[in-house]
Amino acid sequence: MLHARIAARAFNTPLLVEPSKAMAFLSGLGPRILGRPVELADSVEVAENTTAPPARASLLAGGLAVSYRPHGDAPYPVVDGIAMIEIAGVLIHRGGWIGQSSGQTSYEGIAAQIEAAASDPSVRGLALEIDSFGGEVAGVFDLADRIRAIRARKPVWAFVAEHAFSAGYALASQADRILLPRTGALGSIGVVVLHADLSGQLDQDGVRVTLIHSGRHKVDGNPYQPLPESVRGDIQREIDVLRFLFAETVAAGRAGRLSQEAALATEAATFRGADAVAAGLADEVTDLARGFAAFRQMLTRTPVLSPARTRRASLPQPRQEAMMATENDPTDGPQDTEIGVTDIDEGETNAADDLPAVTEPSPAAAALPSAATPSPTPTAPQAGNLADLSAQLREAAAEIAEIAAQAGRLGITIDAAKALREGTTPEALRRLVLERASAAADARDIVAAPPSSVIPKTSESPIVAAAKRAAVAGAKG
Repeated sequence: MLHARIAARAFNTPLLVEPSKAMAFLSGLGPRILGRPVELADSVEVAENTTAPPARASLLAGGLAVSYRPHGDAPYPVVDGIAMIEIAGVLIHRGGWIGQSSGQTSYEGIAAQIEAAASDPSVRGLALEIDSFGGEVAGVFDLADRIRAIRARKPVWAFVAEHAFSAGYALASQADRILLPRTGALGSIGVVVLHADLSGQLDQDGVRVTLIHSGRHKVDGNPYQPLPESVRGDIQREIDVLRFLFAETVAAGRAGRLSQEAALATEAATFRGADAVAAGLADEVTDLARGFAAFRQMLTRTPVLSPARTRRASLPQPRQEAMMATENDPTDGPQDTEIGVTDIDEGETNAADDLPAVTEPSPAAAALPSAATPSPTPTAPQAGNLADLSAQLREAAAEIAEIAAQAGRLGITIDAAKALREGTTPEALRRLVLERASAAADARDIVAAPPSSVIPKTSESPIVAAAKRAAVAGAKG
């Protein structure tokens, strides 16, 4: 029976949901599930209504994004190179579909979409459109970690379409930026567990339930007897640990903007509009259409890194900042920079034609330390500059990787990872490649060969010899 499945997912299990939705669930479907009116005691809370068919999805076999493609070649719509991923309704674990179904969105479906978008070369960024009051604890923190990891490859912005509570906020907090409208609300960094005590109703009905079990804790929290204080204490300790993990996950996603201590200090409160920004839970209050336009404009200026070029992006942020601020000498050659440049292969021509022009540095290159100007000592970035700094680092890394790829096509090998590690600017790297390309081209134009011991020397033609003698005689006469 479907109601039994709903009850199993809602009762005696930790949930990340906003309390008002939990109360609405109990008032609406509680009598159907339990077969009798429900009395609420001491702020008992539970998840939102869930009536979808049973979901079956293998966590190990995978293939959800491959087997189900509602939008043609990709399991998500794409707008101007941005993958639109909707996170709406109740968020549940092990849902075998992509997108929203009967008011539910599954963590597996979201994971399939973000992984596909991360490896899709036509996708330049990911937009998470979130309108959720929360859902299940199981699976949410693993998905949050995956979203945070994908940020190193492609920009991820979260657009809160009014609500991002509890599990919904756990996912939103992993984006580069969180935007919400004036009436939007988010937060509820907490955990709830519902216990239904049916013992009084059963006594009135003359029903006695006997639980025969092995193991002292086997029937802890069962609905047929009042909740013992010792069991209540165990449940409280469990959800306290989960709340600590929740705050830790939020702090990892909001690094520099919201600490773990500050997330815990919210005491699971919700924040609306400008209050959410002031509390560090969001970045901007704006009309979402205007915010999406700003995201599109930002992407036109930020090259997207392919998976093969993004291993450096996973380094801790402070090390990246110090790395990119390293001073470079414009006169450094391969021996000084140790970038690993080799000569051009024979047969390659027009070495400098395929390389970007040296006289027109990119915006990212201009933002990085100049090869001719000593760089100041790196300082800790301000919280408001983290997003800009992250975009500059991605742009610089992409430019160096592109120079390395172009040089490779010309027969010059560049170790892009080493260049990034040593803080080589795109301008210095570009000059080095052009110098090597020019030297290789000059070497090909000068050919010196010793006389061949195999091929006989050619003798002068008799006609040419007679012409030379005639010319000499004419000159003397």
